[in-house]
Formats: sequence, structure tokens, C-alpha cells
Amino acid sequence: MDGYVKLHEMLETALRQAGEEAGMLLGQGLTATLTDSLTFSKAAYFGDLDDGVFVLAVESREEYPGQFHLVFNLRDAILMSSLLLGIPAPRIKEKQRLSIIEPDDIDAFGEIGNMINGAMNSTFQGSLSGKAHLKLLGSKKYVPEIDPLTDDDPLPNGDYLMFRSRLEMEGQEMHHLDVLIPVALGNQYDPPPEAPPAAPVEEIAAEPVGESGEVTPSAVAETGEDVPVRKAGGIAGTTGEDMIAVFEDSDEERAHLLDSLRFSGFKLAESTLNADVKEVFSQGNVRLVVIGSQDADDRELAVCIKINALRQDQPVPIIMCAQRWTRTAVLKALKYGARDIIIKPCDPDEIASKVKRLCRLPSA
Repeated sequence: MDGYVKLHEMLETALRQAGEEAGMLLGQGLTATLTDSLTFSKAAYFGDLDDGVFVLAVESREEYPGQFHLVFNLRDAILMSSLLLGIPAPRIKEKQRLSIIEPDDIDAFGEIGNMINGAMNSTFQGSLSGKAHLKLLGSKKYVPEIDPLTDDDPLPNGDYLMFRSRLEMEGQEMHHLDVLIPVALGNQYDPPPEAPPAAPVEEIAAEPVGESGEVTPSAVAETGEDVPVRKAGGIAGTTGEDMIAVFEDSDEERAHLLDSLRFSGFKLAESTLNADVKEVFSQGNVRLVVIGSQDADDRELAVCIKINALRQDQPVPIIMCAQRWTRTAVLKALKYGARDIIIKPCDPDEIASKVKRLCRLPSA
């Protein structure tokens, strides 16, 4: 997602502080690490959910009026509220399995929400010269195929900036916290730069038509038709030597992928799934990305999201390789930017065929 650097920094600081303070309240080490940002419509976000969520509404007041939402995985909300209530571990597991969140849980999670809101409030006020005030409103539960999804529930229709933060607690399996901010409100917090003034019409030279009377490609560009505009030198991974980037945690699997890609003649950059995508992309002109894993779960899909956000203006083809695929995982992979998928073990001929097609290499 381009832009919103200030907003990203604000949320990164606020969520880190919120995790620390909520962890102290729970008596557990809790971290919240901002990992991804993307633009989503409400329909796309909730249409992709496999699990229940617990949504907290936050009202933004004073000079930044609006409302945004904190979206927790329902099992995470049950875990945190149950820990605060001192519920035994076996009962917590049962509640998580059955997605049971009771009135006491909701009240307890309200305390956690207040602490998170307080951390966000202090950060926002410090960054916005004290001209913003956040107030925690109500909460709503939503479980796909059980609870109704309406124009206003569990949050209003519209386009949102999604800032995803990974939650981690020692000894517990946790998911993530998504901060969904309406695009209009995000533009208030972090206004986009003003576009440069358009060139006067007199300065645009007329382009001659071809002998057949057809307008040449450059003439079409001058007339402002729908021709993609590329930002020269300003997009990560678009300069230098042609390259294929490989993200894979297993040394053995990564070596196998690299051997299968050498035929291309491209430079090969290898890294793990936790690598800094922008740093990897700085090594050359990325023509293709290959992501390898055992399961195509959220961790691997997050790499897709990062690449898609980094290269929104010039999308790069992505091949995802995993040993285990589900129908949902396939749909998510394609939605988040994968152009093709492979089931491990990867056959070198299959990889070569897909690379030739996606990179438009000679088939011979």
C-alpha cells in the first residue's frame, strides 16, 4: 500500500505499546508487531474470513472525526479475556473450540480494549499535536455463516486501510489484530501529497499519425488514454540485473528451487520467509518471485501481501509452492497476488514451464 508512512509509524508505535501494556494486565508476555498494510473493501475482507472475529469500534474525535475498528480473531479474544478472568486452561481450550464468548468475557475484554485504546490515544495525540481524541465504543462478535453480515454490521460498508499486527504470547497459539481505518479517515490522519499541476495543453507536442491513419502508441499516451504510467526508478525491485527472488525457510527445499531456476539465466536471490522483502528486492530487477512452504497458511500469504503492497504499480508474478493446499488457501493465494501454485515436491519441468510462461521466455 503506497503512502500513509506517518500513519504506519503511528500505529507501529501504538500497537507495540498496547501489546506491552495488555501483557502486563494479563500477567503474560504479549507482543503486537505491525507486519502488513493493504487496502480492502469490507466485502472482500469478510468474504475471506474462515474464523470468527471480535470487533471493537473506536471513535475518532476533535479535528479528525470518524470511526475505525480493531478486529481480533475470536479465539484470541476468548483467550485474553479468559486469562484475565482466571479461567482454567482446559476450559479456555473448550471455549475457543466452540467459539463461546460470554458476557463476562466481553466485559473483561473491554478492559483490555481500554488499555489498547489508551496506548493508541497517547500515540495519536503526540503525533497529531494533541488534536485527536480516541474513545472506545461497543464491541461485536461475528462468526461466518452464523452471524448476519449487513450494511452496518459488524462494521459499515466501504473501503478500508488494513494494518495487520501479529500477536504473540509465550506458550499460546495466537493470530493477528487488524486495524481497519476507512480510507477517508486515513487521509485525514496522513494526507496524501498534492499532485503536481498538469502541464499546459500548449506544451504537449502533437504526435503525427502513421501512414495508415492510425494513432501511434506514443500519441495515445499523449492524449491521456488508459495507458499505465510507470514511476521510473521509484519502485522497489525494478532496476539492475534481471532477478528471481526465492523465499523458503528450508535450506534443502530452497536449494532445490534454486537448481530448478538456474536455466533462466537470471540472477537468483534467496532468503527465508521472514526476510525484509524490500531489502531482497533492492538486489535487482525482480522478474518473478517463488515462495515455498509446507502449508500455505497466513505466514506464507503475508509474504504475498508484502510483495503486492510493494509493487502495486508494477505487479510482479508470484509462484507459491506448498506441500499441503486447501481450497481456501488456494483462493487466498490467488487473491493476495499469486499467479500460479505448485504442490510440493516441485517438479523441475513444471517449474520451468511456469517460469517460461510468466517471464515470457522462449519455450525451446
